Amino acid sequence: MKKQEIVVVGGGFGGIKSALELSKYSYFKVTLVADKPFFEYYPMMYHTASGGSKVVSTIPLGELFAGKRIEIIIDKAIKINRGKKTLKLASGQIIDYDAIIFALGTTTNYFGIKGMDKYSFGIKSLKDAEILKTHLHKNLMDPIHREDRYVVIGGGPTGIEIAGALPEYIKYLRKQHGIRGRSKPKVMLIEAAPRLMPRMPHSVSRVLARRLRHLGVQLVFKKPVQAESADTLLLDGKPIKTKTVIWTAGIANNSFFKDNHFILSDNGRVKVDQLMQAWPGVFVIGDNADTKYTGMAQTALHDANYVTKNLVRYMEGKDPKAYKPKKPIYITPVGKNWAIVVWGGMHFYGKLGWLLRKGADWIGYRDIEPWWKASNRTMADRIKEDNCLVCATKVNAID
Repeated sequence: MKKQEIVVVGGGFGGIKSALELSKYSYFKVTLVADKPFFEYYPMMYHTASGGSKVVSTIPLGELFAGKRIEIIIDKAIKINRGKKTLKLASGQIIDYDAIIFALGTTTNYFGIKGMDKYSFGIKSLKDAEILKTHLHKNLMDPIHREDRYVVIGGGPTGIEIAGALPEYIKYLRKQHGIRGRSKPKVMLIEAAPRLMPRMPHSVSRVLARRLRHLGVQLVFKKPVQAESADTLLLDGKPIKTKTVIWTAGIANNSFFKDNHFILSDNGRVKVDQLMQAWPGVFVIGDNADTKYTGMAQTALHDANYVTKNLVRYMEGKDPKAYKPKKPIYITPVGKNWAIVVWGGMHFYGKLGWLLRKGADWIGYRDIEPWWKASNRTMADRIKEDNCLVCATKVNAID
């Protein structure tokens, strides 16, 4: 039987899981195209941005695919030719495929707010996290222009996670840098909606708000962010002096799909059929697909398992099964040893929620690497990692 050439585009949850599952079958020739040589575990990126080790948020692709029948190409997809069944990369390389799976993830959307793309910080990638961490250190090392106000924009899970981690992290940095006798850091979280995580039940929003206020985070609702400069945020017509604005409020689908004339829904995601196809043999999964529960890592993993199983069924002469969305479990950590869990109609929070989050992270790592590596990586959240000369002797110290 001729090997089927399957190209997977994207190095996130959906892409990595698809490549790993397909590589188990000898009748597939698997090629993964990713724009980075490592996988980013986004649920822990907030932790890396607030002083944690990058071990918990990044895994080299060479390590993940060691011993697997997977060709790795570090490049960027720019054009698909459905008639010829080829994919053109930014380097000029052209790849043939029998079937192709797109799992490209999302990009940041600043909604046209003036200056936000230039002056704000993000935590969507390891590079973003390291830039933010370096900025926080440099700010504290400047005795003349040192500031006490840190602003997070966006009351979704990512905004809540980083806002919950900042008060303790800034306190830790001040201690490391020998800064004493100053007032508590002012952490502000701005959400355009009337409450946090507006798609969740009101009871969840109330618990989250109470927890953040307990940690010292000021919450601001229903006020529009209008512009940002190097040291000022314009909020509802009023200037707020700050050099640290962290943007978590908006995402957009990868521009590849619009550029290549995929059929998009009103929210910009790709419309797919009951087999997760945009066109025959062209699969779109995870954050890129217009499906229920899109935008969650659990959904991307579910989609990858679904598509790969159907490809196996095709090779075995069986009919494909229709896609069925799977409702994810929502877990949001807020500060040290605390998380809220929304599991169907049940809600847990506090230390129990944190333990469930630890278990969920282990499962997330275990989905893509052996259990012993997953266990070590889960425990690595206790390691601190800051590239700072003042803190050099403290790097990788156990908290």
